[in-house]
Amino acid sequence: MIQSAPLASLTRLQPAGQYLLLGSGLILYGLSLRLMLNAGIGVSPWDVFHVGVTRWLPLSVGQVSILSGLLLVVYTALHLRERVGPGTLLNVVVIGLVMDLLSEAVPHPTRLLWQCVQFALGVGLIGLATGAYVGAGLGAGPRDSLMLGLQRRHGWPVARIRTGVELVVLVAGMLLGGPFGWGTLAFALAVGPSVGFGLGLFGLGARKAQQS
Repeated sequence: MIQSAPLASLTRLQPAGQYLLLGSGLILYGLSLRLMLNAGIGVSPWDVFHVGVTRWLPLSVGQVSILSGLLLVVYTALHLRERVGPGTLLNVVVIGLVMDLLSEAVPHPTRLLWQCVQFALGVGLIGLATGAYVGAGLGAGPRDSLMLGLQRRHGWPVARIRTGVELVVLVAGMLLGGPFGWGTLAFALAVGPSVGFGLGLFGLGARKAQQS
């Protein structure tokens, strides 16, 4: 893969630069999820689940995201023996906090055109955000760690694991009353190319793309 030199060089920064890149990526990731959620036409499978849980518990969507992330970290660390890096823990906390902090700051469009534009912006930004936080090299996110741990333990292809996990999460979220919409299907189709583009900007190859 041809690397974009200015961005790829960021992945070789000293620790302070790594944390700056990680923080920027996680903030951008939280923003992208909030953009899609407030667009009101569907969200990612994990957010279908997170919002579904808020229908039953007095928690915000960001708080549910943090709690589910912590549970995944504990499971993958203790049962699957996956390494927990500082980026893993920051991923759990920062994304959920940003989602809640931006709840009212991000528009809630009512016209379909602007809903689609905002949703598409969220999907596009999620690729750039993933490239940034993965490129920082400070540890995989909790959901990535789950997939990598299952792959190492059972030898299943990462793509099959990701699809299976997200289908289970999606069905659980729908049963809980989460906001499944046609945007959820659009996300499933578009997130792969978006993440691939974002990883490419940071000079990350196919192996990293499979892990994100």
